[in-house]
Amino acid sequence: MTKERILLKAIMAGVFIGIAGLIYLSVENKVLGAVLFSFGLLMVVSKGYYLYTGKVGYLIPYEKGYVWLLVKTFFGNLLGIAVVGLLFKFSGKVDIIEQAAQIGELKLSSTWYQTLILAIFCGMMMYVGVQGFKVMKLDLMKVLVVIFAVVIFILAKFEHSVANLLYFFVGGSWSIKAVIYTLIWVIGNGIGAIILNIVEVKLKD
Repeated sequence: MTKERILLKAIMAGVFIGIAGLIYLSVENKVLGAVLFSFGLLMVVSKGYYLYTGKVGYLIPYEKGYVWLLVKTFFGNLLGIAVVGLLFKFSGKVDIIEQAAQIGELKLSSTWYQTLILAIFCGMMMYVGVQGFKVMKLDLMKVLVVIFAVVIFILAKFEHSVANLLYFFVGGSWSIKAVIYTLIWVIGNGIGAIILNIVEVKLKD
């Protein structure tokens, strides 16, 4: 696959995760919002788009160039979600913009190790959702495993390295700490997803 196609697939993943995040922010009932958020991941897995949290779990066993693919994927996700977030700032939805800023600040209030732990758990749930979609035989089960994985990570307030970017772009709350915490989320999501993949591979041996 060409570099341009990889980047475009990553950008599209970022766009749909961003839209899903806006849906979540727009709904008062957060359980319903969490269910609707799963639209974003369903679009990613069904269309074959490149989402960092969906790809990082397959880092081991390592294939040449896979780290670079992950870097391009996250960069594309960032571009896609930035477009959605920055465009939304012109919508005039002040209440949602303020809510995004508040959530962004809340996510930065945890210590680095607390946010790392929450990111690890999120990585696990994203691996469960993506891998479940791949291996489940029935279409209904494919959809359900994705929905439940998303609902669980949102309601448990786990940290998703890509989805969290939306709050910073919409709320305009970027800072040095936000950048550092984003890197922590990237690492944590990777740890969680990779651990589950390693266990799954070992169980098949």
